[in-house]
Amino acid sequence: QESMHAYAANVYTTVTEELMKGKQRKFIAVEQEFFRIWWDVVATDTQKQQVHQLLQEGRLEFVIGGQVMHDEAVTLIDDQILQLTEGHGFLYETFGFRPQFSWHVDPFGASATTPTLFALAGFNAHLISRIDYDLKADMQKNKKLQFVWQGSPSLSERQEIFTHVMDQYSYCTPSQLPFSNRSGFFWNGFATFPDPPKDGIYPNMSLPVTNANLHLYAQTMVANIKERAAWFQTGEVLWPWGCDKQFFNASVQYSNMDLLVDYINKHSAEFGVTVQYATVSDYFQAIYSRNLTWEIRDSQDFLPYSTEPFQAWTGFYTSRSTLKEIARRASSLLYAGESFFTQYVCKHPEGSICKYKALKQLQSLRWAVSEVQHHDGITGTESPKVKDMYLNNLMYGMLNVRKLIASIIFDINNAEKNGEVYSSVYIKGSGKPDVDMYVVVYNPLAWNITTFVRVSVRNEAVSVYDELGYSVPAQVQSSVESQSMYDLYILVAVSGLSYRKYSIKPLDGKQSAFIGSSIKYKRRELTRADQQSVQLFPVVNNCYQIVFDQNTNLMHSITERETNQTVQFTQEFLEYHVNGDTKKGPISDNYLFAPNASAVPVSKAVGLEVMSGSLMTEIRQYFYSNVTSQDYIYAVYTRLYTVPEGYDGKLLCRRIEQEYRVGPLELNREAVLRTSTNLNTRQLLYTDNNGYQMQKRPFKAYVNNTVARNYYPMVQTAYIEDDTTRLMLLADRAHGVSSQGNGQVEVMLHRRLWNNLQWNLNNNLTLNDSSVAHPVIWLILGTKAVTNTLYRASGLALEHRPVLIFGAFSGGDKPKLPRRLQQNSVRDLPVTVPPNLHLQTLSIPGWKYSSNHAEHIRSIRMGKQKQGDADFSRVLLRIRHLYEVGEDPVLSQPVMVDLKSLLKGLGSVMAVEERSLTGTWDVNTLKRWKWKTAQYPDKRFFNSTETSEDFIVTVHPKEIRTFFVYFQVQ
Repeated sequence: QESMHAYAANVYTTVTEELMKGKQRKFIAVEQEFFRIWWDVVATDTQKQQVHQLLQEGRLEFVIGGQVMHDEAVTLIDDQILQLTEGHGFLYETFGFRPQFSWHVDPFGASATTPTLFALAGFNAHLISRIDYDLKADMQKNKKLQFVWQGSPSLSERQEIFTHVMDQYSYCTPSQLPFSNRSGFFWNGFATFPDPPKDGIYPNMSLPVTNANLHLYAQTMVANIKERAAWFQTGEVLWPWGCDKQFFNASVQYSNMDLLVDYINKHSAEFGVTVQYATVSDYFQAIYSRNLTWEIRDSQDFLPYSTEPFQAWTGFYTSRSTLKEIARRASSLLYAGESFFTQYVCKHPEGSICKYKALKQLQSLRWAVSEVQHHDGITGTESPKVKDMYLNNLMYGMLNVRKLIASIIFDINNAEKNGEVYSSVYIKGSGKPDVDMYVVVYNPLAWNITTFVRVSVRNEAVSVYDELGYSVPAQVQSSVESQSMYDLYILVAVSGLSYRKYSIKPLDGKQSAFIGSSIKYKRRELTRADQQSVQLFPVVNNCYQIVFDQNTNLMHSITERETNQTVQFTQEFLEYHVNGDTKKGPISDNYLFAPNASAVPVSKAVGLEVMSGSLMTEIRQYFYSNVTSQDYIYAVYTRLYTVPEGYDGKLLCRRIEQEYRVGPLELNREAVLRTSTNLNTRQLLYTDNNGYQMQKRPFKAYVNNTVARNYYPMVQTAYIEDDTTRLMLLADRAHGVSSQGNGQVEVMLHRRLWNNLQWNLNNNLTLNDSSVAHPVIWLILGTKAVTNTLYRASGLALEHRPVLIFGAFSGGDKPKLPRRLQQNSVRDLPVTVPPNLHLQTLSIPGWKYSSNHAEHIRSIRMGKQKQGDADFSRVLLRIRHLYEVGEDPVLSQPVMVDLKSLLKGLGSVMAVEERSLTGTWDVNTLKRWKWKTAQYPDKRFFNSTETSEDFIVTVHPKEIRTFFVYFQVQ
């Protein structure tokens, strides 16, 4: 909002005005969040007409077209797709415009998921800028800044995309003038906050172009163009004119630019250069028509990113851990809310809930989750007040969606009107913690799940019952976080996209929840640990034996029981000490990680408590700075589950859950958890790109900054392995992760920094984050074959844990439990996909546009598209294949899906249309440019995937297929 007021609204207002003044002028616009606020709040009817005209003439062009320019390192592919779809839906509905080029100039490093994403969205070319400085210099020298990128090893040439890397000048016009000590090319100066200057005189306005300096200005511009031309294979040079926060006074920009452009073209023989205003589309069209043969780049990404020897941009992988957590929880709640609402609309057309209000509730969270994917959002590289805005928007949207889910449950069950709904925004399971309550557990995944949900209660004498009054296995024990409360773990088994209702009552003499018993061990001093006498004790379930050493209270080893393979296994917390004074050397900040030296162990003593019961053992380790300290500085809660007979406990048994408590840290400390094993990993680490695909990360030695340059983002998954055994880590939020030694993996959990870099001080970017972080990581240990079958499903089970909605029984009444949804009627069939597929999206977007493009464009031209309400009959469905080609003998096979049968629980499917990733193209009409490569010399358009006959589709490894589904109207 402050940016809109200070400059952004003026960009669109003045650019629109200036473009109308000269047919030669052009402009590209990127992020829809700013544009949509201008369109809805500021733009006049005349300006709106002009925007329509400029888009039709190709003089205004939207590139990327997402709600924001998303970060590539720490975002999940689901959220990238969401924010892209959010922007594309608006652009297509409003203008019939479909972006076909990217402009990913500012994310800090480039992921290999992004080229696949943009190819699936129908783009013809991709443009990036921030990659390692030394790699860019090398590519520049060898004219290799342009290539055809096959981002996905499984989709390879089918979803490849031509990619342009910007040269060393990146996306801003170089501002030095050899003939003046004033800057050049930025005639409107720099935006001022909070208000634009009253007199219109901005700071740092560049030297105006005059007759006296016109030739010198032209020489400067031409020299730079020629320098850059030497780095590319064709005679066309992309010369970006502008930068961050520019064109808020477009009239002074264009009037100066016009003079230069005209002058150079009049003297083109002398300069050897002609220049023209262009859009990204114009540039790529010119390159494409050259018909050159391009090199192929495989699925290697461009992460991490360094700008100079001591500037590794690997700190932001962890910055603002709590924001990263809440962004992910919000995304997961949105995913659940979308499918819940879609089912409600399809199955209960007569329901009493206002669909328009419900859509608004969902839209508030779509907007919040979309905007936080920005490369200065979820990255943690914003000032505290901007972080608070993101959090407030996320919390508001989450509250809306929890209210919606609760109201749907009550509408379906026609529950007592006075039965209140209690919802905890932090989906931590802490509802209204009194006994005599119930909890509704919704499983948002399209698989049957068996898991434990945690609820806080005030009393340990409780019983848990299902809808039919049968007792449910549960365990209660003293809470890890509160002296006066208890943690109740309930074993739930819920089918795909379904919910179950459990009541929690005071003990009534019948079966009660198991009460976990506690054993506290003496606090041990690590330095004093007696190396001679190892005193070991085991904690066991059906899958693992974890052994602890009573001398140190630390973990000692883990045995995987199926193969009887034992791995030495120790964990410790360490801190990197970092410098905050620019006079003393490189600094760490929101973006950068620059450790002074090796990480230092933080605790000299460890306390241990073991809570054991028949369903779960929880090992609580407390780390103290010394043996007499009052308060611990770190804690780990490790949970091992035992699943009773009759339940499918495969995933539950195979995961070792860890929850950490980290902070508040001291200033200029970066906290890591280092896990050391005796696996001979050769220091090779694997981490994921955006929860979509894995990247191999061999340890690299550098002259400088080796520790920081070997940090990589883990969005969801990381692992280390030797020839037989793999240790898998699954995370509930993004972290920096590294392997600094053989058999080791370390995860950065939290950072707290202060520095005196002037730019950081001016922008309040010092990351003095005094919060306590509670990250969760699930460990899976086993053979490669076994972990392969588990990790995709387990990662999604962690990402999309069940949603809990709490309610209380009204005073005095005997609880009236609603009848259990009868599973025998077709209407209540669960939605279930095979284990190698993921139902990535099931939602009702509400778009009003016709899916027939010609018809939609006609209605826009006739001005008809404004009328009409949201469309609730169109369901957006995405199905993703989770495996790579050849990754697993069974799970890597293509899967045939009968969409009619898959969705019969929602109603009778009447029609299915296959669409591009964001829904704006019919795949049968989408013809992406095919760029010539040595591998495929004939240049042709891509053909789309095979379309469904009789509603049956075959989903191949790593495909993401998008459909519009229409059901028979009830």
